[in-house]
Amino acid sequence: MAERATRKSSLQRKTKETDIQLVLTLDGTGQSLIHTGVGFMDHMLTLFAVHGFFDLEIAAKGDLDVDDHHTVEDLGICLGMAFAQALGDKSGICRYGHAYVPMDETLARVCADFSNRPFLQYQVAVTEAKIGTFDPPLAKEFLRAFVLHAGLTLHVDLIHGENGHHILEAVFKALGRALAIAAGTNPKVSGQLSSKGVL
Repeated sequence: MAERATRKSSLQRKTKETDIQLVLTLDGTGQSLIHTGVGFMDHMLTLFAVHGFFDLEIAAKGDLDVDDHHTVEDLGICLGMAFAQALGDKSGICRYGHAYVPMDETLARVCADFSNRPFLQYQVAVTEAKIGTFDPPLAKEFLRAFVLHAGLTLHVDLIHGENGHHILEAVFKALGRALAIAAGTNPKVSGQLSSKGVL
């Protein structure tokens, strides 16, 4: 259960393919301790935490002898569940957030809405077949799983960029910044920010 005063969540998800433990504090300082077995995801999730000022701890074991897919997808599931728990009924949050982040030749834009209507629009082309040992299409699989379990509408657009590492780094930094704004509280918001009165 989320601790409403500190907006924190803790969970474990264990399947025949993965075993993931995760602790998330929304109003943190960007501290992270992340060991997923997928080095590139460790890097991306660390950037996400730092630039979103989220405190994030993840310990994951997966069937990496098969490939990285199950681990990366299940990380998205768990992080989405953690956001949903920490946000509770979403009372008082700004709901929307967006960020543009440059990374050398790259510019990425992420727009987010904690709408309870999961949707991912992902327009990010990475030409490299691999970034190190990482399959770039797995970034989309991570985000798809994340939005489904966070109740999030998310638009991710690459405005321009060439280097695959720079592109995904800009995306994850922008994701952190956009979600920090969307999950942030606003004293002007009473209850859920919706003309319908409910999300």
